[in-house]
Amino acid sequence: MVQLPPDRYIQVNGIKTRYWSLGTQGSVVIFIHGISSAVETWALNIEALAQHHRVYALDLVGSGRSDKPLGVYSLVALAEFAHAFADALTLDRFSLIGNSLGGGTALQFALSYPQRVEKLVLVNSLGLGQAVSWGLRLANLPFVDRFYKPTRSSTAFTLRQSVDDPSLITDEWIDTFYELLSLPGAPEAAIAQIRASVDWFGVRPEVYQPLVNGLPTLTTPTLIVWGKQDHILPVSHTQVAIQHLPKAQVQIFDRCGHWSHFEQAAAFNTQVARFLARSSSSN
Repeated sequence: MVQLPPDRYIQVNGIKTRYWSLGTQGSVVIFIHGISSAVETWALNIEALAQHHRVYALDLVGSGRSDKPLGVYSLVALAEFAHAFADALTLDRFSLIGNSLGGGTALQFALSYPQRVEKLVLVNSLGLGQAVSWGLRLANLPFVDRFYKPTRSSTAFTLRQSVDDPSLITDEWIDTFYELLSLPGAPEAAIAQIRASVDWFGVRPEVYQPLVNGLPTLTTPTLIVWGKQDHILPVSHTQVAIQHLPKAQVQIFDRCGHWSHFEQAAAFNTQVARFLARSSSSN
C-alpha cells in the first residue's frame, strides 16, 4: 500500500471522527467512502488531487476508525453528518467525491445544501436505481446482525467483489480492511448501514426515488464515474443520471468494477482533476 496521510480526529456532533487532510492551496475537496469502507479506499487518489486542492477524506460515523454508535444510518443522516463535519472544520464551499454509499451521501448533501457544493463526482454511486448485488440484500436475513463476524477470508472476498481484476487486492489491503472491519461495533454498524438503504428487493424506493426525483433540480456540475463490470451497482444506473442530468459528464471505465477510483486510479485522478479545474460555466 502507498504511504498514507496521518490520521487526524475531530469531534462532530459528539462523534470522534477520523479524517485525512492534504494540500495547502486551491479549492476544497471532500472524499466520502462507501459501506464497510474507510478513508483508506482513497489511498491512491488523495495525494494526486492534493497537488492543486485542499483535500479531506473522512470516516463516516459507524465506519473506519470513527465512533460507531447505535443509531440511524440513512443517507439523510449521513449527509447531515458530512455537513456537520464540514462545519466543524469551517469549510464553507467545496466539491464532493463519493463512492457507492458515499456517492449517495454526496448526492443527498448536494440536494439538501446546493449552495455549499461547488462540484459533484459520483463514483459507482448508490441512489440512482434499485438494482444491487444479492450480497448486500442478504444483510436483511434475520439475526445476521447478531452473528456476523468478519474473517480474513470474508474480507478478501468482499474486496475482490469490488474490482474486476482481483489480483489488485493484495494481502496488505486485506489485512488493513480486516482490521478495520473487526473493530468493536464495526460489524453491527456495517449491517445497519446496509439495511438503512437496501432491503430484499434492492435499494429501498424511499432511498433512491427522492434522489432521482431531485436530479432535475440539481444545477451543480456533476461527473458520473462508473466501472463497466460493476457487480454491486450496475453501470445501467448511469442512464438514470444521463436522463435526468443532461449536462452531467459520464466516464465509464472498461475492465473495471465497483471501485473505479482504485482500479483505474491514474485515469480517474486525471479525469477528476480536469473536471475540478474546469470553470463552472464550461461544465
